[in-house]
Amino acid sequence: MRTTPAPRISSQQKWLYVVLTLGSLLTAFPFFWMLSTSFKTYSDVFQPGFFPPHPTLENYVEVISRTSFLRWFLNSILVAAGTTFSVLFFDSLVGYTLAKLKFPGKEIIFVLILSTLMIPTEMLVIPWFVGTVQLHIADSYFAIALPGLISAFGVFLMRGFFEGIPDELFDAARIDGLSEFGLFWRIGMPLVRPALSALAIFTFLGNYNAFLWPLIIIQSASMRTLPVGIALFSGETGGQWHLIMAASSLAVIPVLAVFAVFQKQIIEGVVLTGVKG
Repeated sequence: MRTTPAPRISSQQKWLYVVLTLGSLLTAFPFFWMLSTSFKTYSDVFQPGFFPPHPTLENYVEVISRTSFLRWFLNSILVAAGTTFSVLFFDSLVGYTLAKLKFPGKEIIFVLILSTLMIPTEMLVIPWFVGTVQLHIADSYFAIALPGLISAFGVFLMRGFFEGIPDELFDAARIDGLSEFGLFWRIGMPLVRPALSALAIFTFLGNYNAFLWPLIIIQSASMRTLPVGIALFSGETGGQWHLIMAASSLAVIPVLAVFAVFQKQIIEGVVLTGVKG
């Protein structure tokens, strides 16, 4: 039985693999340093050496018992999940409207939506803060999630995918008596599932890691999200890096879980957004 010889790797490809491997190690080094430091004692942190000489889990126990870490974690998950569901529904609905419905001025509306991407977040913080205070909703889950409930990038992405669906599919469903919302929900949404997966992952991770706006709008300790709680905790500990790294290692678990479970969708999302962009 003849076997197919393995493809030969050229010297140029070998050097490319070496460069990529070195780049990966440099990129991953801060993460592994954080993880290693989280298992060190206070005195071991300032000793030379990458690996902890006396590994301990006391840092994790102290972080959980000394802080409201579990509450911060719950706050971040609730805000990120709620924002993600809102973005998926409203961005898809707006994208479908701009792609498949005909009405005067829709191109102008689309340009106005995209123009918001050019406005720095720092310029929007004051109007957001004033609005939430006037509405008496500051220091609440809704206030934290408010700026991210709809995304201009999501509208742009979903509009591009809905435009790629043939109009004949919707026309045939209209003849069968399906309502416009039914066309969107039962015909359009299943066909743009790859884009929805990519948008959901990017939105969840972005809101889970949000720091500036939650820091401004949160007033009570019980409403802190993970980034805010860890940042304030690092100031309170006064440079106890073993505790700070333990808290950071716990905070990164959901991010790693999302990447491990949805790795394929993340890669597809990067490719899809690049193609549609």
